Amino acid sequence: MNKLAVVFDNHVHLSRNGRYLEAINEFKKYGGTHLNFCPYTDIKKILKNKSYMECYEEGLKLAKYAMEKTGVKIFLTVGPYPIDYLKLRDIVGREKAIDLMKKGMEEAQQFCVDGKAIAIGEIGRPHFKVGEQAWKDSNEIMEYGMRLAKEANVPVILHMEKATPSNMKEIAEMANKVGLEKSKVIKHYSPPLIKPEENYGIFPSVIAKEENIKEALKKGLRFMLETDYLDDLKRPGAVLDLKTIPRKLNKLLQQEILNEEQAIVINRDNPEKIYGISLE
Repeated sequence: MNKLAVVFDNHVHLSRNGRYLEAINEFKKYGGTHLNFCPYTDIKKILKNKSYMECYEEGLKLAKYAMEKTGVKIFLTVGPYPIDYLKLRDIVGREKAIDLMKKGMEEAQQFCVDGKAIAIGEIGRPHFKVGEQAWKDSNEIMEYGMRLAKEANVPVILHMEKATPSNMKEIAEMANKVGLEKSKVIKHYSPPLIKPEENYGIFPSVIAKEENIKEALKKGLRFMLETDYLDDLKRPGAVLDLKTIPRKLNKLLQQEILNEEQAIVINRDNPEKIYGISLE
């Protein structure tokens, strides 16, 4: 069977200290063609520079080098990781932490405007229980990021607690408040909440476990797939291995659970429309 022309993983992390080129080459070997890479942030560098820009620039270098060496097309999504707020707050206090996070959002917006990144992310709020003030501050920072995304006409990729119809409705209301198109709000690490009454217009980036893909396909094609690959040698294969999406899609094609037209919508049409990119 011919491999699919486009196989897009919507959310990955890469590290020079991880499997890096080896993992990307494996992704390519199984039929993977495009990655959306979210660089790690580094608290020490952020505090030293009072800026996120070095983290973003390092991510860009990592992506460019990997593209040269592997031929896989790599897009960038940059932004202040939500948990950074808690770490920064404990070192420099609440107000300075908020200021640094907002500056990181502004720098991410500029990265997008300059054509170096396709989205602001992963931004959002802690995925675990925190105090009321931290929750309030995190929502304020997230909303600010959404506002900047609206200005730049780019999507945001959200890191937050597990998606439910209830919190998707809340996020949709936040997007409406700042005037950001809801389809430009992407829920990273989403379960297969595909129907409008489940996601309220937020765009699901479904974690590519086989049961999730099958469930999503039963409901429609308005989703992307991601592995959230961490590229951490201490956690091999976490969250999912980089080769997962091409392997699973080809398996589902062979089983006739998925057809090529559906695969094109999920892997090419949806990302092209949302990010304003070409995946040819």
